Amino acid sequence: MELLNGVETLISGLHHHHRTNAKRNRRARSVKILNSGNHQIPRKCQCFDLYDQLVPYKNAWSWQKSIVEEKKTLIDRNQDCPDTVILLQHSPVYTMGTASTEDYLNFDIKDAPFDVYRTERGGEVTYHGPGQLVMYPIINLRNHEMDLHWYLRMLEEIVIRVLSSSFSIKASRLDSLTGVWVGSQKVAAIGIRVSKWITYHGLALNVTTDLTPFNWIVPCGIKDRKVGSIKGLLEDGEHGKVDDLTLIHVAHESLLKEFSEVFQLQIEKQAVPDPKILKAEPFKRLEC
Repeated sequence: MELLNGVETLISGLHHHHRTNAKRNRRARSVKILNSGNHQIPRKCQCFDLYDQLVPYKNAWSWQKSIVEEKKTLIDRNQDCPDTVILLQHSPVYTMGTASTEDYLNFDIKDAPFDVYRTERGGEVTYHGPGQLVMYPIINLRNHEMDLHWYLRMLEEIVIRVLSSSFSIKASRLDSLTGVWVGSQKVAAIGIRVSKWITYHGLALNVTTDLTPFNWIVPCGIKDRKVGSIKGLLEDGEHGKVDDLTLIHVAHESLLKEFSEVFQLQIEKQAVPDPKILKAEPFKRLEC
């Protein structure tokens, strides 16, 4: 891991960004986050920026699937199909992939510490919770590259750029292991589903996450690696204690910037169409 002196300046200079500014940022508006070196007119991308909200997993999952169906309908009608990205945090939850095994759960599924959902994404079990930024790109790969390996590498590229540009952390890919790593620690998990070349699910970046719930599973089915977070990496270095809200704010802004540059999209922030998406639901053990 490489930590540069610029991180301290970045972090200390952003302590004044609090939730009032965050709420203001969620208003519907157009925000151009473009690569200055590219002079082509970028495609527009709807952005639902809920980065400081704990959204119940089931609500976000249903929301994604409804957006996918809307986009497939547009494609069937030969109409323009704009891309969408959702950025949020989740209430504590475990999610499993379509072929995940319960062997990677270190608890009785009937007495799970949090809700457990078996989804249609790829990959094994993982944890989502407060302090983890989750990005769900729902994009039409016909407008980019119709290549799933390319798409996975681009999601990794976004996180690698975020860690380097905003936190001076040197991250990398590991052969045959999807995700983003700093040394032996996995800081970002990736799991996707694609339907008629429309993507959903996405990436989860541990920023200030309490990593304890990862101890109750074998994250992503990888037994010989650890899970890490941006906060942990910084505090293990020379920076000491860092402010959680600042880290979340910086990581959120950087994720949107790097996403827009990697996919060459113009981010247009919009209001959430249905307030029910943000409402929590009763605790349940397992849903498929």
